[in-house]
Amino acid sequence: MTSVKEFRIDEEATDEELGEGAFAFTDAYSVFDWGQMPDRIPDKGASLCAMGAFNFELLESEGVPTHYRGVIEDGEIVPLEETASPPWEMAIDLTQVPALPNEGRTYDYDQYHAAAGENYLVPLEIVFRNRVPVGSSLRSRTEPADHGLDHEAWPDEAVDLEEPIVEFTTKYEESDRQLDREEADEIAGKAAIEDLESIAREVNRIVTEQAETNGLTHEDGKIECLYFDGEIRVADVVGTFDENRFSYEGVQLSKEVLRQHHKRTQPDWVGAVDDAKAEAKAQDVADWKSLCDASPEPLEDHVIEVARDLYCSGANAYTGRELFEAPPLSSAIGAVQRL
Repeated sequence: MTSVKEFRIDEEATDEELGEGAFAFTDAYSVFDWGQMPDRIPDKGASLCAMGAFNFELLESEGVPTHYRGVIEDGEIVPLEETASPPWEMAIDLTQVPALPNEGRTYDYDQYHAAAGENYLVPLEIVFRNRVPVGSSLRSRTEPADHGLDHEAWPDEAVDLEEPIVEFTTKYEESDRQLDREEADEIAGKAAIEDLESIAREVNRIVTEQAETNGLTHEDGKIECLYFDGEIRVADVVGTFDENRFSYEGVQLSKEVLRQHHKRTQPDWVGAVDDAKAEAKAQDVADWKSLCDASPEPLEDHVIEVARDLYCSGANAYTGRELFEAPPLSSAIGAVQRL
């Protein structure tokens, strides 16, 4: 089980063959690497499944290989357009994910790849950025001038980039870690870093164009990839409001809304998370949560309702389909602004 979706194995992957399985999306959510939060957001899982399926089918139509096989309805694997209601299960090809041994915050990727062979999930997240919104980690790591921007400091609004930026972070370490290109290349194993970057840029282009077609702005996102028999395929889920940041009329349309809400309403817990991560780094331990002396509080009912409409109205708008009974996106965004 991941923090927001369950993982089912129907046929194990081997060194020579991909396996078969499925994601079952839940209504759980996670922020700040916490794992499952106390609340559930109705229809969130179905909205992520539908958007992910829509994007995988879009990528396949553009010649980008993926691990997607279809969505599951009444036990059958079908394309998204053949479903009678929003799906919550997605059929996928499976690859191998070996154990990643570690001592403290030092991880042994050589053992990972020795066990993985030619069929494995690349232990990286490949991040692409088209703009730098409020809340982006890029603001804390770099200055505007590093990206050719004419600002002395980051402004209080989103900043567009002239060219998309592609970055690499760890996937299976206890806390995500930013990587330079050389270390990312080593961690990627047989998958060439140039090919991973090229695929990320193509995914970014396709998702950005789809968003623009329906009046949305695609700000940033990420992909994960598998390597099988010399080919890189896009894996996990692509272009949802959990993996990517979108905006509509200048307002965030992504999980960032929930992050920012917690920063405003539960600053003590957010601060405790930051302190625990810093302490774990100082102690060279991986499990930062054991050092956190606070836990998140449940959301108020009206906040859960706003979040539900954000996911469902946003999915309708992005896909151009009436998948969910939900208010127009402009109404959902208005409710977000009033939080």
